[in-house]
Amino acid sequence: PNFTRERLAMSVDRRMLAGSLFSFFGGFILGSSHTGRMASLRFRAENAHRLPYTNPGWYLYHKSKNYYKMNAGIQAGVKSGFRLAGWVCVYLIVEEALDIFRGTFRAGRTLTEMEGIDELEMQKLKKCVEQSRTCLSSGLAGMATAGLWSFKNRFPMPTAARTIRIGLIVGLGYGLGQDAMKWARLRYVGEQ
Repeated sequence: PNFTRERLAMSVDRRMLAGSLFSFFGGFILGSSHTGRMASLRFRAENAHRLPYTNPGWYLYHKSKNYYKMNAGIQAGVKSGFRLAGWVCVYLIVEEALDIFRGTFRAGRTLTEMEGIDELEMQKLKKCVEQSRTCLSSGLAGMATAGLWSFKNRFPMPTAARTIRIGLIVGLGYGLGQDAMKWARLRYVGEQ
């Protein structure tokens, strides 16, 4: 299949899979390293009153500390990896939904005709959806995801506004990067 007009030249399901995998591993690395470091310091603080005196004692102390650190780090890494992958999936779903929604409006649909897609030609609809895959949908998806994040965490209004503004900026940056890749692919590789 030809996916040159799709975002990142991948279909939606591949983008979801790649996005969730990369975000899971990124969240796992960040969560496990931070929590492992905190667990190591906690172990040192909890055992500061009974430090070993011999070389084998120090070996067992550090071995126990590393097991404690690894156990806490892996648990927190998996949790934060799944959490980040979930939010990335929310962003990608909202982005694709906005692309399709904007494409159906571009194809001639109005709000009063939202019951079905029988009145639109599928080729025209597909072309209009492909033309709607721009940085605007990415920016709006970033805003929507940041708004959901702010609502879930019950941020006060100034913090939520700042979070939504950051979501817009990051979403626009991501969308502009996708648009630049699409332009370069069409300009230098050509339509496949």
